[in-house]
Amino acid sequence: MFSGWNWVAYGLYLFLNICSLEVSGGLVQSCGHIIPESPVLALGSNFTALCILNESCLDFGNIYANQIIWKIKNRVVPKEQYHEINRTVSSVTFNDTSSLATPLTCNILADGQIEQNIYGITVTLGLPPEKPKNVSCIVHQVSKLTYPMTCTWNPGRRMFLDTHFRLKYRWPRDNFPDCVPKDVNNSCTITDVQFFVNLEVWVEAANALGKAESDPLVFDPIEIVKPLSPHNLSVNSGILPTVLKLSWENRISAAVMKLKFNIRYRIIGETNWMKVPPEDTASPRTSFSVQGLRPYTEYVFSIRCMKEDGVGYWSDWSEEKTGVTTEDKPSKGPPIWRIIDASRSPASWTVHLMWKALESFEANGVILQYEVTVRAKSSLTSPPEKYNVNTTNLTLKLPNGTYEMTVIARNRVGASPPSILLIPTSNSKAPVKNIRTLPKDGKLWVGWTAPNSYVLKYVIEWCLVSNSSDCIIEWQNEPGNVQGTYLKGDIKPFKCYLITVYPLYADGQGSGQTVKAYLQQDRPSKGPTVQTKKVGKAEAVLTWNHLTVDEQNGFIRSYTIFYKTVDGNETGKGEIEAIVVPVCLVFLLIVLLGVLFCFNKCDLIKKHIWPNVPDPSKSNIAKWSPQVPAKHNFSSKDQMYPEGGFTDVSIAEIEADDKKSFSEQDLKPFDLLKKEKSTSEGHSSGIGGSSCMSSPRQSVSDSDEGETTQNTSSTVQYSTVVLNGYRDQTPVQVFSRSESTQPLLVSEERSEDHAGGSDSTTQKQQYFKQNCGQDETNTDRLCFKRAKQITPANEGDLVGFAQLQILGPSSQPLGLGMEKNTQEAALSDVLQTSTEGQSVRHETVEGNHLSVDEMPKSYLPQTVRQGGYMPQ
Repeated sequence: MFSGWNWVAYGLYLFLNICSLEVSGGLVQSCGHIIPESPVLALGSNFTALCILNESCLDFGNIYANQIIWKIKNRVVPKEQYHEINRTVSSVTFNDTSSLATPLTCNILADGQIEQNIYGITVTLGLPPEKPKNVSCIVHQVSKLTYPMTCTWNPGRRMFLDTHFRLKYRWPRDNFPDCVPKDVNNSCTITDVQFFVNLEVWVEAANALGKAESDPLVFDPIEIVKPLSPHNLSVNSGILPTVLKLSWENRISAAVMKLKFNIRYRIIGETNWMKVPPEDTASPRTSFSVQGLRPYTEYVFSIRCMKEDGVGYWSDWSEEKTGVTTEDKPSKGPPIWRIIDASRSPASWTVHLMWKALESFEANGVILQYEVTVRAKSSLTSPPEKYNVNTTNLTLKLPNGTYEMTVIARNRVGASPPSILLIPTSNSKAPVKNIRTLPKDGKLWVGWTAPNSYVLKYVIEWCLVSNSSDCIIEWQNEPGNVQGTYLKGDIKPFKCYLITVYPLYADGQGSGQTVKAYLQQDRPSKGPTVQTKKVGKAEAVLTWNHLTVDEQNGFIRSYTIFYKTVDGNETGKGEIEAIVVPVCLVFLLIVLLGVLFCFNKCDLIKKHIWPNVPDPSKSNIAKWSPQVPAKHNFSSKDQMYPEGGFTDVSIAEIEADDKKSFSEQDLKPFDLLKKEKSTSEGHSSGIGGSSCMSSPRQSVSDSDEGETTQNTSSTVQYSTVVLNGYRDQTPVQVFSRSESTQPLLVSEERSEDHAGGSDSTTQKQQYFKQNCGQDETNTDRLCFKRAKQITPANEGDLVGFAQLQILGPSSQPLGLGMEKNTQEAALSDVLQTSTEGQSVRHETVEGNHLSVDEMPKSYLPQTVRQGGYMPQ
């Protein structure tokens, strides 16, 4: 309780002391101050401030420098920037003054509790002045004797400080008072200068952070003078209609400065100025005649001047003055055209002659009247008819014929060149081609292809097509060397124009070519009125009237029909397409005809796609022998082609070196074979897989005479097809003729003695293997090579036939079953009588050597079914 009252008493004592100090002068005034006082600082520079405490504050209030707090605009400065120099001095440092604001205050904590402000300063931030740049001066002529000089410069960046500029100038030996700008910081005017003496001029800038001066300029003020523009300008007509004379007064003495001039002019109402060539006015003068102007045209003129040598400045343009050139006779005749009534009588016609008023630059004055001359080309002796009119049209009723119309425009000065129009009896000359139109840049462009003949000019005729008004014809002429132009009339959008182009020749004109065009198109103003003409159960015929030209607003491209049921539940939209249905019908008809053609010509198509391979079973070659052995019943396909199928085909040639050794009785069977071959030629085909070559070979001699007595060897071709037996049953033999003419390849010979026979003659058998490009070790296909030539031992040699027993891929014996019938026995007896001295060797493909005892003996293959081939 006692300690609490002590603190209250101490606080009351301190308050009374502070009040007494404030009465005696205040705490801020007596306890300390800050240096520097109100500094001006450069932005971005370093700055250090010191707060110094008075000694009296130290003893009275126990106040020391370590208790000082620095603030910037009531924001405490971080203590890292403080530095206590001694017990009465504290400093604060700012590395970048850009963050510094005003005021900067020094504060202290009394007894560590109460914060009191000791002192504060105002800080001003800114930049030092830059060097003034782009200093330039000009002497403005104010009057005939007054020439003030104004200099301007670029003050540079913003300094954020009060910066003062001064224009300093001097002569080489004399100085003049500075020129101080008023209300601006980038220019100053010297009231009077002297010519023909050099003057040095520069600019000085200064503020609290420093000074800067520009580079000095040295010049003679006469070189920078901008004189006053000439005055009292007047424009007068010259002697010629294309000349106007200008006069003026100069306001600078020729003794001070010699001048040159610029003259500009334009036609009243136009904005583009034309200038007189500068070299024509590059000398002192007070008048000039402008040439090459249009007659009877009003012009505006203006003029300016500068120092003759081009040093200095141009004066301002003078006030504008106008003048009009005098009249001249028209430079060209008026454009002329005609309209001939379509309902002309056989004896006469009505011609509406019309022409256009000349432009002002063509009329060269006021047109007083037009002179029209009509001359009949058919009657050269009759005098021409002349008419004087003040309008631009004339209607004439003339007899049918060819006429030459001439129009002349006349003003006060004279007449224009004549405009001539030839009106022929008929437009028999070549017309233009390929006329076309194109909207472009808000105008309607018309183009065409020129005829081959030389054209003097073209006439483009057009009129507005409307149901509410007549077609009022407008027209224009174009030179003969152009092939397109813009229509010069008032062409309106959404309106239809009928445009016609006529070529004009020296001796006539071509017929007009016409086209319709729109400058701009829009949707129709309304839809057509629809009526039902015929209504059926599933169809309705609609009719409507065409829109008028004024309602179309463009070219009608198509009509769209919308329809719906009465209750509105079903809607549809149909386009009038007259091509879709016929195209579909034609397409269906073509498809139908194609299908019928395929059915009708199936044999022909099959012939080209799948070639007809003759069936060997239907050949008549099997009938070559009058003694036909018993035939098997092949009515069943399974019986005809048992499970094994065809294993391979072998072709063998039997060559006899000397047919004379055979008796006539012995060769009868071969003669029958030869005749049968002649009747069946062209009906046979090779069996697939039996031939690898294509060179033909004659099998049996076609000669019916005694070829058997010749020494020339003949060849016989035949083929044997061997079928596998079904489940160890006796296989069926099938013999089929082969037309293959494959030349036989190299064969190998192998001799074996045959057991049996009364003369113990060694029987030799031949085996042939055909090489088809396959590996000889392939057991899936058995081929035979051609046997080598056999040399007979004597004249009674004969080729013997033997059949092979071949082992297939399944190692099952493929033996040929032989039937002993009457034919075989008879033929065998004949052949055995002539086999002495003839040896036949045989060999197998796979090296399976078969003895004669193991082979069934037969000299001719046997026919096993009706229609089968017998080998040749």
